[in-house]
Amino acid sequence: MAMAMAALQSSLTSLSLSSSSFLGQRLPPSFPHPVSVNLVEKPCLVVAKLKHWERKKCKPNSLPVLHKMHVKLGDTVKVISGRDKGKVGEISKIFKHNSTVVVKEINLKTKHVKSREEGEPGQIIKIEAPIHSSNVMLYSKDQEVASRVGHKVLDDGTRVRFLIKTGEIIDSAENWNKLKESKEKTEVAAAS
Repeated sequence: MAMAMAALQSSLTSLSLSSSSFLGQRLPPSFPHPVSVNLVEKPCLVVAKLKHWERKKCKPNSLPVLHKMHVKLGDTVKVISGRDKGKVGEISKIFKHNSTVVVKEINLKTKHVKSREEGEPGQIIKIEAPIHSSNVMLYSKDQEVASRVGHKVLDDGTRVRFLIKTGEIIDSAENWNKLKESKEKTEVAAAS
């Protein structure tokens, strides 16, 4: 260590440099004359393309854009892709902002629930996760066939959906009455 320090001091003295020689002094510029540079401003042409999950399309009032879907609440559908391909169930919930649906007893996921109160144990429950609406197809229980959906106007002026393969009308008055009754029952049960 002492030898390294001695070698360093001798090299400094041979160069005639000291630590105080550069303090407070300005170094000379590398160019003797200032060089003029012509800067041309060009518009930036770089366009960043966002992924579909990075930003949702919103209206001017900041609400999400709601997608039109070929299925409605209470429809019987068949899953046409994914882990549960081929299963048939009824739609129980619809999310229009991201075009997904929840089908009863399909796409079950395991959820670990913590205990809420001190004496209560935790649970592992199964919940129905949403599926994208493009992965389900309307299904006819009578003829047991999945079909695309079509729209037509009846003689009385009502616009209804029907199955293209079978011609079966989906939006009938009986279906709407069943849906209203089930909604009223769930609202009464929730209120009590």
